[in-house]
Amino acid sequence: MPRRKAAIKREILPDPLYGSERLAKFINVVMRRGKKSLAENIVYRALDSVVERLKKDGKHSAVQAKKSVKRDVSEENLVANQEGLDALDKALNNIRPTVEVKSRRVGGATYQVPIEVDPLRGVALAMRWVVKAAKARGEKTMVLRLAAEIIEAYEGRGTAVKMRDDMHRMAKANQAFAHYRW
Repeated sequence: MPRRKAAIKREILPDPLYGSERLAKFINVVMRRGKKSLAENIVYRALDSVVERLKKDGKHSAVQAKKSVKRDVSEENLVANQEGLDALDKALNNIRPTVEVKSRRVGGATYQVPIEVDPLRGVALAMRWVVKAAKARGEKTMVLRLAAEIIEAYEGRGTAVKMRDDMHRMAKANQAFAHYRW
């Protein structure tokens, strides 16, 4: 924790294609060595792949409801964009932790004290876990890895969901030290 004052939150501009600040933050998490256009390309192609796979599997509820309505090409593209964004939001919400453990030193001993996670920190952790799990996957390109991890998180399974479950399990195991929280 900072001793003087809390760091100010920087404003993140929404991404150009979807107009979402959360997606812009996700692109920044994917970005390496300042190559933002490459990160945008990876994320956008991964979201398109996610929408296509969910349509193919018939798992996306919004896709099934909108199949019968006739639309022109630009409106269809906008709907596909919104579906990809909805899938990413649901995946991140499935991964977002509610409690975590922090080390507290009390009387010469260090305890793992469970504390609630701020919603902004929870989403940031979820984004980092998705990217980390995607990098560890075996698919050929980062687009395919990221798409597969987003789909698994959307369905409530996968490596990133396991990371969240491990964090919750550790907090549950250390619930006896919750009175050290301050």
